[in-house]
Amino acid sequence: MTHALDLRQIRKSFGPVDVIHGIDLAIGEGEFVVFVGPSGCGKSTLLRLIAGLDDPTSGDILLQGRRVNGVPASERGLSMVFQSYALYPHMSVRQNLSFGLENLRMPKAEIAQRIEAAAKMLQIDHLLARRPGQLSGGQRQRVAIGRAIVREPVIFLFDEPLSNLDAELRLQMRVEISDLHAKLGNTMIYVTHDQIEAMTMADRIVVLRGGRIEQIGAPLDLYNHPANKFVAGFIGAPQMNFLRGQLADGVLRTDCGLVRDVPFAGAGKVTLGIRPEAVGVSLHGHGDVGHGDEVIRVENYEQLGAVTYIYGAFANGEKLTVQHAHQIPLRRGQEVGVRFPTEAFHLFGEDDKALERTR
Repeated sequence: MTHALDLRQIRKSFGPVDVIHGIDLAIGEGEFVVFVGPSGCGKSTLLRLIAGLDDPTSGDILLQGRRVNGVPASERGLSMVFQSYALYPHMSVRQNLSFGLENLRMPKAEIAQRIEAAAKMLQIDHLLARRPGQLSGGQRQRVAIGRAIVREPVIFLFDEPLSNLDAELRLQMRVEISDLHAKLGNTMIYVTHDQIEAMTMADRIVVLRGGRIEQIGAPLDLYNHPANKFVAGFIGAPQMNFLRGQLADGVLRTDCGLVRDVPFAGAGKVTLGIRPEAVGVSLHGHGDVGHGDEVIRVENYEQLGAVTYIYGAFANGEKLTVQHAHQIPLRRGQEVGVRFPTEAFHLFGEDDKALERTR
């Protein structure tokens, strides 16, 4: 089967520094794939290699089965949307949209038709006579996306396009880009450090760290079945809780005092992972809600109306975040009971890889 994109053993070095370490990846036609990871993980470098703005040190890049190593960016049939918008300030919106097509010597009638269609789709048709300085950040980003649309690319590339927008506008633009993908059906590759953007937009997420792929999968697959401690901690907000412990004969004993029979095989030092929303909470303290309650001291909390976040600590100093789906009265320094359902446990070995459940 021909893919929209195949990366085969892609490596990239800058002098003696290796930044991409033998990446293999296949992206299907029409997929929305998000590269996510912390700063310096290689996600933007990988996007630039796909775009043709940089050359790989070794490996092959195939677009629809055609090897494009050495093919100039302008001849790859791709369009890229940058974080900085990269609009010409002295040109009108219409001129910004038409500039690339004019350089390709496209007939004026076809240019006009493409601009009108893209502007209507992005709801910027009333802004075509304005210059970028007369537009809001969200409007400028729509123009940048429109400039990509009119080229009718094989693949859209997005390099952290929402980073300069405020929180409300980022939410709106996430929805608009997802809607755009549904309307156009083109393959889209989107780079972000924001795991919420990745979770809400992607068909598949590629989690990167240190120039290597840690895990690839659908958003909920990564959330529910992280392959290692890094992915478990990176995907999900607030971050998964991690507690040190020992596993022997199917019994987990954590340093904070939790003892449970667990459905995991293995022995030795482990890390217990549990998501904040899986932790039960009681204001009555140890033992009043049922067998298995532990106690944390509230260090801080956030009341958001629909949800309450509790930031606490066990007696041994280990931290715990609890996400409670209701409003509850709290004060700093008070003790609250917390419950840990075994079915929500993730265990990670000393190599940080996830242990498999035995049942």
